[in-house]
Amino acid sequence: MENNNVAVSLRGITKDFGKVSANKDVNLDINKGEILALLGENGSGKTTLMNMLAGIYYPDAGKIMINGREVVIRSPRDAFDQGIGMVHQHFKLIDVFDATENIVLGLEGKLNFKEAEEKIRSICDKYGFKIDTGKKIYDMSVSEKQTVEIVKVLYRGADILILDEPTAVLTPQETENLFKVMRNMKKDGKSIVIITHKLNEVSSISDRVVVLRHGEYVGEMKTVETNARKMTDMMVGRSLTLNIDRPEPVDPQSRISIDNLTVVDEEGLKKLDNVSFTANTGEILGIAGISGSGQKELLRAIAGLENIQSGSITYVHADGRKEELVGKSPREISELGVKLSFVPEDRLGMGLVGNMNLADNMMLRSYRLGKSRFFTDKKTPRDLAQKVVDKLAVATPSVDIPVRRLSGGNVQKILVGREIASKPKVLLTAYAVRGLDINSSYQIYDLINQQKKRGAAVIFVGEDLDVLLELCDRILVLCDGKVSGIVDGRAADKYTLGTLMTQKREAC
Repeated sequence: MENNNVAVSLRGITKDFGKVSANKDVNLDINKGEILALLGENGSGKTTLMNMLAGIYYPDAGKIMINGREVVIRSPRDAFDQGIGMVHQHFKLIDVFDATENIVLGLEGKLNFKEAEEKIRSICDKYGFKIDTGKKIYDMSVSEKQTVEIVKVLYRGADILILDEPTAVLTPQETENLFKVMRNMKKDGKSIVIITHKLNEVSSISDRVVVLRHGEYVGEMKTVETNARKMTDMMVGRSLTLNIDRPEPVDPQSRISIDNLTVVDEEGLKKLDNVSFTANTGEILGIAGISGSGQKELLRAIAGLENIQSGSITYVHADGRKEELVGKSPREISELGVKLSFVPEDRLGMGLVGNMNLADNMMLRSYRLGKSRFFTDKKTPRDLAQKVVDKLAVATPSVDIPVRRLSGGNVQKILVGREIASKPKVLLTAYAVRGLDINSSYQIYDLINQQKKRGAAVIFVGEDLDVLLELCDRILVLCDGKVSGIVDGRAADKYTLGTLMTQKREAC
């Protein structure tokens, strides 16, 4: 008997890329007026499956039914015709155009921008979006760009929306605003699929959870009847607990010494205010703080990428010699062995080149080591790319595949693995597991611990307090750009960190 509440039915969906099976015989229903969370480890086929619904890929086998009727979707235009819109991890907007121009771009017929803006305002008022229609994309924050993408698909009449990692780079406040909009769309009868790794958000926003593993459907559950542990166990096929290996530091010595560091932004606002601390060899120093407390600026300052108003950053060589880093170029600092591995909001825009393959992206970091700037050694970066692929289980047919064809999580493995593979003396890493599933996260934690064991000084900026407490030897807490405390990672608890993170500025 036909279920009139089902908006989308996928039956026997299969998709192969060479020898790699991205999806295999997947059966899945998406109901009207529900928020469905699609879970799975990186490379489990979540995005590929949704890309077939959105017309990016065409299935090798199986059928797609919309409102009980079988349809053929060969392009994004076909998907829009069926009321399907997808917001990808990497936004597809034109920077020099404003919001309205991006929203109507590609539509047929004569455009009336006044009418378009009225329709956009109507959509925003209905669901709770906030958007400046005349603002250029290059002036927008990540959340504003995401809003433009969502309004763009709604403008085209989408009733079925797919959001791929929509909260990966949003602040908690921006995430909550997005969830309010999603709930309003759900009330209006929209069907929403959210692809995410953040299980607390799954519990907060979704009605139902579907899990893929190795490209296959393994099960589903109502959100109210499950919890994070059950979802994790289903994703990885075994029970996992947060029990990160933390070896004791061996004979720690000062490697980076920071004294009264003050950093100002382009508008003259203080981002770091008289920050002082020491990072030791063979140790992981965690950095905690509410988003925007100066974590990013701290790592960038050490790497030579910030405007330092005052203070010193001293690098201590193995033989005890001291060298001032303030005033040195980022290249000079990097050649000392200080490596910055920062997972940016736009992995491809800031970290990697999407059209280049894995080996060539490795060469972006190693090309200066070649004897000739015209005849670059390609074997070394290729071997390095293969080592990263093998070590981090990157799902790719070969190192010759363009990075843009990898899933978001696998792109991140390449980005982090590239920096760690350079065997740094100081590893500055921020948000190294942002957007990664739990299994991939543990692989990154293991690599970071390997750097610690070989004597590197690791400074680790993280968002998850549980991870910071399990992984780090000491944790420095920033509050409004000031150091509000440095605690022992083995003895502290989340309450202590939370108190230090939220102290009023005058107490910091």
